[in-house]
Amino acid sequence: MKTTTALIRRNIKLFFKDKGMFFSAMITPAILLLLYSTFLFRVFRGSFEQNLPDFIQLPERLINGLVGGQMISSLLAVSCVTVAFCSNLLMVQDKVNGSIKDLRMAPVRASSLSIGYYAATLISTLIVCLTATALCLLYLATLGWYLSLSDVLLLLLDVVLLVLFGVALSSIINFFLSTQGQMSAVGTIISSAYGFICGAYMPLSNFSEGLRKVLSFLPGTYGTSLVRNHAMRGALAELPGYGIPAEVVESIKDSLDCNLYFFGKQVALPTMYVILAGSVAVLVGVYILQNRIKNK
Repeated sequence: MKTTTALIRRNIKLFFKDKGMFFSAMITPAILLLLYSTFLFRVFRGSFEQNLPDFIQLPERLINGLVGGQMISSLLAVSCVTVAFCSNLLMVQDKVNGSIKDLRMAPVRASSLSIGYYAATLISTLIVCLTATALCLLYLATLGWYLSLSDVLLLLLDVVLLVLFGVALSSIINFFLSTQGQMSAVGTIISSAYGFICGAYMPLSNFSEGLRKVLSFLPGTYGTSLVRNHAMRGALAELPGYGIPAEVVESIKDSLDCNLYFFGKQVALPTMYVILAGSVAVLVGVYILQNRIKNK
């Protein structure tokens, strides 16, 4: 146990001391927040206002709260996974610079090495993502705050689950990497593609029906929907008070992926939690199996 704890501390210290890895992990939420707040906020707001009937007038703060909730949910849904891949690069970097050979020659069990990498990646990613969540909540407070305490707590739970999912997924993929080129290629693919396939950059409602059915099998899609539901619930709950019919509110939820459908049947929020948590358990099991096979 002492050896494993020492490895976890060693990996966390190396991550935060390595300016390249730490900068790569922090740059995703920082750039996304900058892009959303400076460029995309007006686009999202204009799109929302155009879809409202002319006879409905909403307060500016409520519209900002809706748009802000959509923005921070997209940012957090992507960052929890992409940051995990950046944090987990230490496992690959040790292979590249030969440090893993020294560790294996030391009286350290292979299982301790695996746990050390996994736990350190989890802790480092949680630190970065929870910090990003706090900044997003502060940003949302300046726009329009409609979240309750339960919304905030559930949002934090969503972030933790998505981080667990991202760490497990990155551990499986990075397990096979051993060169600097492979690290760069995987990082580029994940950073550019994940936001689209999970519905963060563009809601699934904008995709074709066939593509929506395919993406409905991916756990990350439900993680994005969970974050979006809890980031926008309070603002959406205010809409009926301004004369917007319940049917229109449900239509808005459909367009924003707050409501997800699996082959035409709506997926309830508890079911989304089960899917995401079950996926984490399966991925962790695969990672354990990988290490056992390699050790044998």
